Amino acid sequence: MRIGVLALQGAFIEHVQMLRKLGVEAVEVRLPEHLEGLDGLIIPGGESTAIGYIAERYALIEPIRNLALQGKAMWGTCAGMILMAKDVGFDQPILGVMDITIRRNAFGRQRESFETELLIPALNEVSSPEEKDLPFPGVFIRAPLIESVGPGVEVLSTLDDGTIVAAKEGNLLATAFHPELTDDTRFHRYFLKMVGESTH
Repeated sequence: MRIGVLALQGAFIEHVQMLRKLGVEAVEVRLPEHLEGLDGLIIPGGESTAIGYIAERYALIEPIRNLALQGKAMWGTCAGMILMAKDVGFDQPILGVMDITIRRNAFGRQRESFETELLIPALNEVSSPEEKDLPFPGVFIRAPLIESVGPGVEVLSTLDDGTIVAAKEGNLLATAFHPELTDDTRFHRYFLKMVGESTH
């Protein structure tokens, strides 16, 4: 299995390390030719406008969008989630492949970064008996939130107040938080399961 990690800016190396820890070949994607032969793609956190403009400069927007439209599994974390969304309420380069509406930097400066335990029942699909039903450590760094989802989107996790922070639409996965900054590999395993389903 070959998984690409968009390596233009932001927290891409942590995703690469997590994938390698799980025994998966991780490819740092910087140019369109790096997308060839991938089974899935992770778009990491960072600065969504910077990632978008760099991706545009290197002619990556269309090929990445085509990967998603072809049914390849794709996961955006934090800024990556913003890039995947159809509506971000802001004029910036986006892929626009996932039927979600995003509010950027939604938690404001006073709560720029925080951690909270999230209940994510879908992770039980890849959990060991010891891990089943354990909350997932949600690391939020100047995080966006999902304001609304389209009819084909499954909400995977919310905060206590109902704010949507993780969602899935077919082959597309989005999280407002950073699983790669924890020691918990369940979210990466969940994505790899999606990759396996999308390649069969």
